[in-house]
Amino acid sequence: MFKAVVIGTSAGGLEVLKELLTIIKHPFPLPIIIIQHLSPNHESYLQKILSLTGHTVLEVEEKISIEKEKVYIAPPNYHVLVEKDYTFSLTVEARESYARPSIDVTFETASDAYKSQLIGILLTGANHDGAQGLKRILDNKGYTIVQDPKTAYADEMPASAIRIMQPNEILSIKDIGHFLNDL
Repeated sequence: MFKAVVIGTSAGGLEVLKELLTIIKHPFPLPIIIIQHLSPNHESYLQKILSLTGHTVLEVEEKISIEKEKVYIAPPNYHVLVEKDYTFSLTVEARESYARPSIDVTFETASDAYKSQLIGILLTGANHDGAQGLKRILDNKGYTIVQDPKTAYADEMPASAIRIMQPNEILSIKDIGHFLNDL
């Protein structure tokens, strides 16, 4: 039924991503694509840190194929696009919602590629990035999950999504992990 999972997060995201990936069984049968807002001026240790969860974590590169049982993370200072042939493209176009990588950009392109076979998850964050992209996933009949804002380090991102749409689920990180394991 589902072919991929996209996750967007910002402020407080590292801790919730570690928690979520620790709960999710590995190997997980679907590719997981993570967009975490990162500083463009510092080397990212996200790949090393998330690899400690036991999952195979790869930084997105231009034109690599999206494969099952892999976790992909955005490189700093690039928008990540999902192509219709299930490969990645990288671009340095203007920031969206003050961010590059932008969650909306990835969610929207992943939704256009995977349509109803995509799960979109929006987690903690301090701006509205991801809300429009998650709405696109829902509009394309994909499945949408928002972290319960009461459990978020920064509640603006999940609250923004809830304001503009009715996600399929509003869950804690633990419950998101269990939901994914039960697929």
